[in-house]
Amino acid sequence: MTDLSSFPIATKWPAQHPELLQLYSLATPNGVKVSIVLEELGIPYEPHFVDITTNETWTPEFLSLNPNGKIPAIIDPDGPGGKPLGLFESGAILLYLAEKTGKLIPTDPAKRYETIQWVFFQMAAIGPMFGQLGFFHKFAGREYEDKRPLERYRAESQRLLGVLETRLEGREWIMGDEYTIADISMLGWVRNLIGFYGAGEIVEFDKLKNVPAWLERGLARPAVQRGLDIPKRPA
Repeated sequence: MTDLSSFPIATKWPAQHPELLQLYSLATPNGVKVSIVLEELGIPYEPHFVDITTNETWTPEFLSLNPNGKIPAIIDPDGPGGKPLGLFESGAILLYLAEKTGKLIPTDPAKRYETIQWVFFQMAAIGPMFGQLGFFHKFAGREYEDKRPLERYRAESQRLLGVLETRLEGREWIMGDEYTIADISMLGWVRNLIGFYGAGEIVEFDKLKNVPAWLERGLARPAVQRGLDIPKRPA
């Protein structure tokens, strides 16, 4: 039987099936990247709901796996050399799982790095900027009298959507005909921007052609539909 006793996080979120990959997450734009990629790859895993509203990511057990206190994180009991591997940062997890399985990332070296650059684009730009726009448009930030921060993140988010719009011209997916971790990294964020954040109008999403069509294709994938609802919230 697989032994996860060296991972303190497993004491707070006990594994019912320690032989499976353990996912510690929440269905946020960052969290669903990993649940979607696991569903797409067909890797058996055990999801654990981590409640960020009660600061569970700041408990000693969670911090033992991710000292940055953010979801998602994983433990792969069958890591390199057959030894358990704990990993955090959604981009790193996407790359690890794609390379481990040889799927959702091109085998051609040049295309592989091109894919990775778009994952990094999401991590460095799409996620932070869309998240800030969500704060200043939907949450407490909208009450700020100074509207310059909102306008800054609105303008930058709109510009980033323009980058995606240009990239997707004549392409079905970010890498052309091949659906990859680059697409998976961004689908949840674009969906959240126009859905949960309600920012579609202020970034003029309806004026775009390629990005909405790409989003619709991505959200129609059965694995994406499943991954968007994992981990399920406790009843």
